[in-house]
Amino acid sequence: MKHVSILVPKGNTILSSVVGPYKILSATNRFLKNSGVRNDDFFDIHLVGLDRDHSLYNGLFSIHCDKIIDEVEKTDIILIPALKTDRFLEELEQNNPFVDWILKQRNIHNAEVASMCMGAFVLARTGLVDGKQCSTHWAAMEMFKKMYPKVNLVSNKIVTEEDGIYTSGGAYSFLNLMLHLVGKYCGRDAAIYISKYFEIEIDRQDQNQFVIFQGQKEHNDIAIKEAQNFIESNVTDKISVEELAKKSAISSRNFVRRFKKATQNTPLEYIQRVKIEAAKRSLESTQQNVNEVMYQVGYADQKAFRTVFKKYVGLSPVAYKAKYNMTVLNPERTTAW
Repeated sequence: MKHVSILVPKGNTILSSVVGPYKILSATNRFLKNSGVRNDDFFDIHLVGLDRDHSLYNGLFSIHCDKIIDEVEKTDIILIPALKTDRFLEELEQNNPFVDWILKQRNIHNAEVASMCMGAFVLARTGLVDGKQCSTHWAAMEMFKKMYPKVNLVSNKIVTEEDGIYTSGGAYSFLNLMLHLVGKYCGRDAAIYISKYFEIEIDRQDQNQFVIFQGQKEHNDIAIKEAQNFIESNVTDKISVEELAKKSAISSRNFVRRFKKATQNTPLEYIQRVKIEAAKRSLESTQQNVNEVMYQVGYADQKAFRTVFKKYVGLSPVAYKAKYNMTVLNPERTTAW
């Protein structure tokens, strides 16, 4: 039997990332018993908080924890749900008492720890992912990099696992994390059953197709912001780093250094990401073919465009259009009527 502690942080915890794991692990227990594998529950599931009762979403929902952290002497698996972004940094501080408790369970009892979505920020405070791979919601990656520079943040992975520490990407990707844990502890048959029962796509590995690149402008370098605006306003043009540096009246070497410091991307990476984001929007919403979109965003080489597109999106341009363009999905539907 594995003792599981699903943490219930203070503040506006994402309710689905508490209820979802509870339902999946409970269903796994039923599967194992119904299939004759076990006579008792494999997962001993508990909701563990700093307080007994929590009110969420302006009082619309509440959670009752059956344990508070001081009542849990030993646990095998700790699941850290996501926090909402409304008062994120304030609520992160409120939940700091979890950090020492997680470290105690890890250091004394070798508990495994898994974070979901922005629960990675709580996990990172423990230091357990310093030097390790970690994933979180794509919308929070820039803030995460600044707050936890020692962590090897991976933008594309749905699930990471390293030395008994697990993380998942944004929002409902925690479902794939739970399938991963079910498969690890209870076998592939159990994971397949749960994926079918809850209709979760199994073995989904890449979250890049969901990323919306919004630029990284939460910095105070005016010259770099002007360069970013120039890139975004001239998507169809071929832009060189030397040209950007000259416009900014900065040496090329110093420009690259300042750009990377401000945006966490090199100028070339930023240019590519802006162009690919523009290409994605066209592939989603127009009837242009891939070559037309490619030329529209300033690429002339099909192979180069496909390579860069797949690097940032995880799908080829053709596959992306087939998946997200409504005209492709329903060729007979040419208007909203």
